[in-house]
Amino acid sequence: MKKIIIAIDGHSSSGKSTMAKDLAEAIGYTYIDTGAMYRAVACHAMKNDLANEDTINEEKLRAALADICIEFRPNPGTGRRETWLNGINVESAIRNIEVSSLASRIATLGFVRRHLVAMQQEMGRDKGIVMDGRDVGTVIFPSAELKIFVTASPEIRARRRLEELTAQGGNATYEAVLADVNRRDRLDSTRAESPLRQASDALLLDNSTMSRAEQQKWLLTHYYNAALQ
Repeated sequence: MKKIIIAIDGHSSSGKSTMAKDLAEAIGYTYIDTGAMYRAVACHAMKNDLANEDTINEEKLRAALADICIEFRPNPGTGRRETWLNGINVESAIRNIEVSSLASRIATLGFVRRHLVAMQQEMGRDKGIVMDGRDVGTVIFPSAELKIFVTASPEIRARRRLEELTAQGGNATYEAVLADVNRRDRLDSTRAESPLRQASDALLLDNSTMSRAEQQKWLLTHYYNAALQ
C-alpha cells in the first residue's frame, strides 16, 4: 500500500488525539499532535513571562519562536510519542486548563500559526503520518489522501476532558471544563486565521456514542480504502 497523509480535524476534546494515536500505532505511521505544538508554545510563553491570562507580548513571543524546539519522542514505557519542549518532556504540563486557555489565544496569532504550519508540513514531507488538529485538512495538508472531521456534543466532550484531567491529578469542576470547551469552540470557529471548519472532502465522524474499538474499526476501514486507491 502507498504511504498517505491522514488529516484528522475537529472540535476540542472530541477524542482526536486518542484515535489518531491508536490509528498511527496500528498502521505503523508517525503521529503528530498539532494541538500539542500550540500548547508547547503557550507553555514556553507562560514560563518565560511572555503571556498571562490577560495579555500576550506579541513582539517578544515572535522573537522567541526561533528558540522553541518542539519534538515528539517515544515514551520508553509506553512507546507512544510525547511532547518535548527544548529537551524537556512537557506532555503532562501542557494538558492543564491554564495552558489550554492560553494556547487557544496564541493559536489566533497569524505569525505563530505560519511558523508552526511550516514545521508541520516539513514533518509530513515523506508522508506516512497521522496528524490531528484544527486545520490539518484545510490549511496544512489540503491534498491529504484521507481527511476526517471529528465532533461530539459539548457535554460529552466536557465529561471526557474532566476524566482526563482527574486522572492526571487535577481538580477541575465539570462546569469549568464545559465552559472552557464552549469558549474554545467559539475561538476556534471564529478566529480570522485558519478557523476550524470541515473540509469539503472530509469524512464526518460523530463519536458521541462510539466506543474506542468502534472508532478504530471505522478509521481502519477508511484508511485501507484510501491507501489502496
